[in-house]
Order: sequence, then structure tokens, then C-alpha cells
Amino acid sequence: MQMQNKDAFSGCHPIINFLYFGLVLVFTMFFMHPVYLAVSLVTAVTYSIYLRGRKAVRFSLLFMLPMLLLAALINPAFNHEGATILTYLPSDNPLTLESIIYGIAAAVMLASVVIWFTCYNEVMTSDKFVYLFGRIIPALSLVLSMTLRFVPRFTSQIKVVSEAQRCIGRDVSEGSLIQRAKNGLTILSIMITWSLENAIETADSMKSRGYGLPGRTAFSIYRFNSRDKNALLWLLFCGGYIISGWLAGGMYWRYYPTLKGVLLSPFPISFMVVYFALCLTPIILNQQEDWAWARLGKGEDV
Repeated sequence: MQMQNKDAFSGCHPIINFLYFGLVLVFTMFFMHPVYLAVSLVTAVTYSIYLRGRKAVRFSLLFMLPMLLLAALINPAFNHEGATILTYLPSDNPLTLESIIYGIAAAVMLASVVIWFTCYNEVMTSDKFVYLFGRIIPALSLVLSMTLRFVPRFTSQIKVVSEAQRCIGRDVSEGSLIQRAKNGLTILSIMITWSLENAIETADSMKSRGYGLPGRTAFSIYRFNSRDKNALLWLLFCGGYIISGWLAGGMYWRYYPTLKGVLLSPFPISFMVVYFALCLTPIILNQQEDWAWARLGKGEDV
């Protein structure tokens, strides 16, 4: 019996994880239909909360919500296209309904992409990325892997350094402004030195292990099982069906000069349903895993 994962989707093969995030990120960036944007944002927030808990809620309220509002306000302030004029700004430029709605749509798209990337960083670890691309592009995959994990490691290390400096009376929150600035520069200097040393040590370690050499074998804990096969078929079906709908015009929507989109009928609605199911894939897998463990806890057969 395998150990229970907090996130069952993270336990899938790296190919499944990467393909899923590739699909949802590309679709989120290219599909500007309001329904698809709303689905992407809601499912991204839901999955982020499942992965990160209170951190995701705090991140959404403190960072994403202000960014969303700011992006929604910037577009109508500078973009005056659209046929429905609501009023005129002090600069005598028109404020149009279409520019407001497009600004909201662009803000939702931006917020969705950022939240999906936070989920990506939680699921696609550096080990998974190196496993997928280590043999194809060894140098680039190593650099990208180090870059992706740099921010969380830097944040963790700076807390340690700041606490150590505080214990010897060099806290950035005490003393005069000049003294606090000096203490801050000291911490920054320590962090830069640590970052450079860590990068050199990582590069030397990988080189000593023969990373990137032709014919080199590597141990891997990832195995492509029947669950991964089913997940791959599901993702390929959803991706192919959604792309075919996009090519057939089933996701058409325009913002200028007037709002206009494809009429709701069984044909375009089917694409919305499949897209919603695609975005919900990790949550569905997690719920199935939770139900399975709950039944095991009651002594029932799964």
C-alpha cells in the first residue's frame, strides 16, 4: 500500500503534470471568452487553496485582488475603443463599456495565469523538470530548475539570516535609519554570497555526477502506470476536443467594436463542459483519492 499524498495529482507521472499545466496555461492565455476566463480563474483558485491552504487565500487577497483591480482600471483609462460610450473622461476621451469589460477580462486572464503558475511550482518540482528535460536539454533544464526553486529557497534562507542577525543586535527594524540601512545591506550581501556559492556548488555537484554526459544512466522513482495512462488519454481527449472547437469557431468572442460571441447552443456548450472538466482534473483525482482512503479507513474494499 502506497503512502497517501496530500495532492494525488502530484503523485502522477511528471509527463501528466507537465501536459496538464501546459494545456491550462495555453488555453487561459489564448481563450478570451468570458466563460472560459471565469472557469479558469475559479478552478485555479480552488486548486491553489487545495494545495496551499491559507497561504493561497492570503496571496489572492493581498496580491492578486489588487493586481486584478489595477489591471481592470488601466485599460479603460488608456483604451477608448468601443461603440457604447458611457461618459467622457476629464481628458475628453470617451469611456466605453467595451474597454471596461475587456480590461476586466484581461485582468482575470492575468490573475488566472499567475495562480496557475503558483500551482505549477507546487506540483512540478525541480526533480520532475530535470527528469523530463535532462536528457534533451541538460544545461537549460538545470538552469531552469535552479531558477524555479531559487525564490522559495531564497525566501527561506533570508529568514534564517535575518533571525541570526537579530540575535547579534543587527536587526533591520531597530536603530536609526542609517543603522537599519547598514544592517539591511549586510543581510543582502550575505544573501548574494550565499546565492552565488549555492549555484557554484550545485553546478559542481551535477558535473561530478556526470550530468549531461552522453550515455549516462540515471535512477528514477517515476513509473508510468495504468492510472497515468488513463490520465494521459483523458488529457489528450480534452486537449484535442477543445482545440477542434477553437478551430471550428466554437469559442469565438470579440470585445471591439461591440461585444459579440458565439451563440449558446449544444455545440459550444460541449466545449465549455469539457474545458471545465479539464481544469477540474486534479481536484477530481484528489477527491477520488480522498474517498478511497476514507473507505480504507472504514475497512471497505476500494
